[in-house]
Amino acid sequence: MSVQVVAAKMAEVELKDVLTGKDLPAESPVTPTSEGKNLIRNDPHEAGSSAATSPTAEPSAKAGEGSLGLLTPNTAKMPQGSAMKRTDPQQNGGEAFVNRDGTVAEAPRMKKIQFADQKQEFNKRPSKIGRRSLSRSISQSSTDSYSSAASYTDSSDDETSPRDKQQKNSKGNGDFCIKNIKQADFGRREIEIAEQEMPALMALRKRAQGEKPLAGAKVVGCTHITAQTAVLMETLSALGAQCRWAACNIYSTQNEVAAALAEGGFSVFAWKGESEDDFWWCIDRCVNVEGWQPNMILDDGGDLTHWIYKKYPNMFKKIKGIVEESVTGVHRLYQLSKAGKLCVPAMNVNDSVTKQKFDNLYCCRESILDGLKRTTDVMFGGKQVVVCGYGEVGKGCCAALKAMGSIVYVTEIDPICALQACMDGFRLVKLNEVIRQVDIVITCTGNKNVVVRENLDRMKNGCIVCNMGHSNTEIDVASLRTPELTWERVRSQVDHVIWPDGKRIVLLAEGRLLNLSCSTVPTFVLSITATTQALALIELYNAPEGRYKQDVYLLPKKMDEYVASLHLPTFDAHLTELTDEQAKYLGLNKNGPFKPNYYR
Repeated sequence: MSVQVVAAKMAEVELKDVLTGKDLPAESPVTPTSEGKNLIRNDPHEAGSSAATSPTAEPSAKAGEGSLGLLTPNTAKMPQGSAMKRTDPQQNGGEAFVNRDGTVAEAPRMKKIQFADQKQEFNKRPSKIGRRSLSRSISQSSTDSYSSAASYTDSSDDETSPRDKQQKNSKGNGDFCIKNIKQADFGRREIEIAEQEMPALMALRKRAQGEKPLAGAKVVGCTHITAQTAVLMETLSALGAQCRWAACNIYSTQNEVAAALAEGGFSVFAWKGESEDDFWWCIDRCVNVEGWQPNMILDDGGDLTHWIYKKYPNMFKKIKGIVEESVTGVHRLYQLSKAGKLCVPAMNVNDSVTKQKFDNLYCCRESILDGLKRTTDVMFGGKQVVVCGYGEVGKGCCAALKAMGSIVYVTEIDPICALQACMDGFRLVKLNEVIRQVDIVITCTGNKNVVVRENLDRMKNGCIVCNMGHSNTEIDVASLRTPELTWERVRSQVDHVIWPDGKRIVLLAEGRLLNLSCSTVPTFVLSITATTQALALIELYNAPEGRYKQDVYLLPKKMDEYVASLHLPTFDAHLTELTDEQAKYLGLNKNGPFKPNYYR
């Protein structure tokens, strides 16, 4: 037996185990080779190829239908067996088999497997997906797909705005506006999981529940409505507060959690994929209710505070305190204070140690990778990344990306933060110096117009652009909504923006907060921030008159230390106690605070 015959027999693949005799004779083997786009293809120069390329070769499979084939190493061309399968590019992917006698046989038609529930789900989805018009609103684009944060969104409701539906919970209460109250059971399970990772809030419930330190407090909140926020809201309720809540981000609401809160009696006005109009409508419904005057504000971004200040000035004057946790919101409060227009004491939670050092740093260190992986499946090793801003958020992002093998550049305006970046081994650059070569651009500043149209025009093809700062103004997305650019929806919160020459960038969450729009964040870290917010509310609500004037304050250091101590038992950690002699030497109280208020 010749080597050629042996090789041919080795290459033969029997299909009788897969197909019936009606589809293909068992003696008609297929010899596949690894070839570019087609799994099964023969070299046209091999034996029998002339017959396969004849015009009589009809396409055997429709576009989108599967074909069967096996890949073998293509280190050397092996003589073909007695039958070959080829795909003719001129026949739109048509396939044919060439038999031993040179005749052309039609390849078996492989039926495409369609799962019943999959087919039904696709039929439910809005038809206008894919390439969207530039005039589409944010809400329309955000409802094209499910949440990437494991949300149990029911796509059958996608085309109906929650504002147009009448919903009631099992007790008959309808003072809420959410996506679907039927998702409450799913949301309750999410909340129960979050409770296990939020030990401080659970401890706070046990320690302060009997005293009800927030009895009489009417808290209106505007934060990300997630399972972690739900634990905070239920803790505030256990401490005696009444709560009404809206979302601070149009993409971050977990619909099933909002349903669980509504079922539990909370007045929640939020759903994933709100339009700008929906966003402000929800805030107004949260605030403007007959017979209910809020006396405390818990804000994230300053939008709620701004709305009440502008539209309901008399209501604003009756507020007893504001708790704000974002850079953007704190900046707005300081502006009001400087102008002499802040008539309410406010607590700057964002600059508390427990928020800066944990939520901003450790949370972003983990969630930046999570958000990018879920949306783009990008591999970080060897990628060139520029991170705009080296505050706590930027530090966390840079540390994570560096650990994954990325080449990281940093832009910064603050010489102190810039020096920290250099000492941590990152190259400090101006954005325009590296914009042509980087693979990923991440903004972490809280500023506006950090990445402008000029930068976007110069980016390389396939560059990923995203924002980790709270404000959605860091990337000039509005400049991309022009007639010469084409937008394509790829998946939930992922868009291709295509230039006339074919260059495209990958824009995530339309410039909004990446980690909460496209993924989730570590619950344990949010426990630290939520506990800080709860203590700030308790402090402002119970403070004797005159302790806090109409200004912006930092959380007392003693409370920062208390929040940290509540989380230590999770790690079975044991603090060392000062002796009387040591405390006297340092000039400290044995029970703290151990650092001055100005220490950061």
